Amino acid sequence: ATLYEGLLVAEGSEPDKGMISAHIDRHGLICTGPNEFQYAAFIAQNRGDLTGDSVSEKTYKDIIGRFMHQRVQAYDPWSGAYLGLGEIDSAYMCERRSNLLFKVRGLEHLYAGTPVAYVDALIYEDGYLSAQLDNVLSAAIILFLYERGYQGRAFFTAQEEVGKSWRFLLEWFRGHDLSTNSLLVLDTSPYPGRVTADAQHIVLRNKDTNANFVSPLTKQIESICDELSIKYGYKDAFIENLNKEFLSQGKPPYSLGSTEMGRLAKASEGSIQGTTFQLPTTGYHTTAETVSLDSLEQALKVLETLYLKV
Repeated sequence: ATLYEGLLVAEGSEPDKGMISAHIDRHGLICTGPNEFQYAAFIAQNRGDLTGDSVSEKTYKDIIGRFMHQRVQAYDPWSGAYLGLGEIDSAYMCERRSNLLFKVRGLEHLYAGTPVAYVDALIYEDGYLSAQLDNVLSAAIILFLYERGYQGRAFFTAQEEVGKSWRFLLEWFRGHDLSTNSLLVLDTSPYPGRVTADAQHIVLRNKDTNANFVSPLTKQIESICDELSIKYGYKDAFIENLNKEFLSQGKPPYSLGSTEMGRLAKASEGSIQGTTFQLPTTGYHTTAETVSLDSLEQALKVLETLYLKV
């Protein structure tokens, strides 16, 4: 594997046999002053890359209550060294700074700039896996594919949660004078409840708010799913149907969302194309984000068929 700024690139013996991407940053807090902690994705220095279109930006104000009494740990951003354990006492929306602010007991000694991660553990119950899945799950899927014999490329990107990861990928493609129509971006996809999440095993997209996705991968994945009787749905179609209901009720519509794939396609003027491949979850951006084991198993079947020809 080769490390670049904001990007780790792994290559097998046949790098042109596939291109799969997963972001490996995770949501958390950051110390922004004396005993002051903010939601890391939306601190001032990250605002330039946020467009207001992502699901994260639309929903983070609604999840304040999920952080109460959450255990957190501080760490050195370079070495990963442990710097202390704390617990979130309270969280509130600061309208002046347009961000969530937290009071954390036990981390009063930290300096500004210190990152703080949620403490969580994987829980399996009644066919469902729960943890801070975004986006450890996608990284684990890629590692599993390599163990099973995948010989293509994989990209592990940083700062996707703050809207920057696409820049690192774009820089890599330009630096290597490469284009593609077959980049597959893995992630989780939030749904409001188990009924809507379990309506499909795999979540695909025709487009996001930035661009249409034009890739042979979409039809290939559809064909594999149809052949294996695996359920799939399109997130953009789901949101559009939801918006019809909202508009009829006089409610503001949701954005189609902003994805790494869409921002890449737009910025590259179509020279980098592909599609998203996501697992439907509930409890998005918490330590209890939940996915069905059935969904995970079906997704692996599709990816093995697509890239390993098994």
